[in-house]
Amino acid sequence: MGDADWRAELDGWLAPFLAVLGHRKRRVWAPVYLRGLLGPGERKSLQPMAAGLGLRGHDQLQHFVASPAWDDAPLRRLLVEQADALVGGPDAVLVVDDTALPKKGERSVGVARQYCGALGKRANCQVLVSLTLARGEVPVPLGLRLFLPEAWAGDAARCTRAGVPEEHRRPLAKTDLALAEIDRVLAAGARFGRVVMDAGYGISAGFRLGLSARGLLWAAGIPKVQNVYSTSVELRWPRAATGRPRKHPVPSEAPVPAEVVLASATWRRISWRRGTKGPLAAEFAALRVRPAEGEQLRGGWHLPGDEVWLVGEHRSYGERKYYLSNLPAETSLEELAATIKARWVCEQAHQQLKEELGLDHFEGRSWTGLHRHALMAMLALCFLQHLRLKERGKKRARPAGTAATAEPTRGPSPPARLLQPRVRPMPMLRG
Repeated sequence: MGDADWRAELDGWLAPFLAVLGHRKRRVWAPVYLRGLLGPGERKSLQPMAAGLGLRGHDQLQHFVASPAWDDAPLRRLLVEQADALVGGPDAVLVVDDTALPKKGERSVGVARQYCGALGKRANCQVLVSLTLARGEVPVPLGLRLFLPEAWAGDAARCTRAGVPEEHRRPLAKTDLALAEIDRVLAAGARFGRVVMDAGYGISAGFRLGLSARGLLWAAGIPKVQNVYSTSVELRWPRAATGRPRKHPVPSEAPVPAEVVLASATWRRISWRRGTKGPLAAEFAALRVRPAEGEQLRGGWHLPGDEVWLVGEHRSYGERKYYLSNLPAETSLEELAATIKARWVCEQAHQQLKEELGLDHFEGRSWTGLHRHALMAMLALCFLQHLRLKERGKKRARPAGTAATAEPTRGPSPPARLLQPRVRPMPMLRG
């Protein structure tokens, strides 16, 4: 696709977004900012983008991305609608995860010493809770929301300097942010069949219960020490000889760690997709259990929750992983494995957002600037996935035996790496 072609395609694709921007200058600078993110150049901070676009300075880009004078909620709603049109549906999955942006200094909003997945250790960084909608091999990010550490939430002066809105100046867990984002994308019309997450989110019983309360199917990583009961557990009310009657029942059996429960289970080797060196496979086992996630009793036990799947995975290099899922009792082991493995598609989206579209290049310090830059990066990736699926549709429609005609040269094109992700995405398998 030539330079004029993809720019014309971008202009047409952006039309509904520009229609909700209101002010004429915002309608002018939104496409300019996106072209800066999509264009060539190793650095996608404001000054390098302005230079690459041939602008005299970066002031207008700065004002567009950091001004709190206008509300970008309509853009976020339209992003969900566009993503849903591309990959939404009952076969889609919604991946809950987070991604870290390493930072220096202490003034960038939300920066703190915390676990940084990009570096694999604790480091100075910002952490964004992410939602990614995916179907097949195509992920589209729907939301990136900054996690505000307690040191920030409790410092009013620091929040004021960074422009943190009053309603966000309170300590919230990442799982709380994720549930709020899920509610937002559901209200905007996102369609998906399942929610998947790693143990960082799956460890929270409150988060799992929150998903179930919303009528959502989910598969969640858990630590190996997560206690569970058998499905035959009963709740009894022993009568004390003296004293007041009990307020809570007592389980008829002791809870057992997930690792122990699956140690004697039947394991089967299952392949979930074909990689560059052949099928990717591992051994899986699954049992129906009741997780210990209810109210805590005096002895430290938790009451049993509703019946779910407990799934174990033994990888070829020795690592073992465990999961819970509220998929129906008749679900096959193959479908459970495919659902669990669908989570990894978000890694490709995070990598492309950072390496190709400059998600982690923003050098501003404000709440509005960071979130709006992240929004523009998500819009850019959504546009690239639109191009990708459009090209795929052309190839499928081309009659057998015909060759694609070469495009005439029309000046510089956007970098090919933007249209062909470096990491091959993982296809979603269905049982």
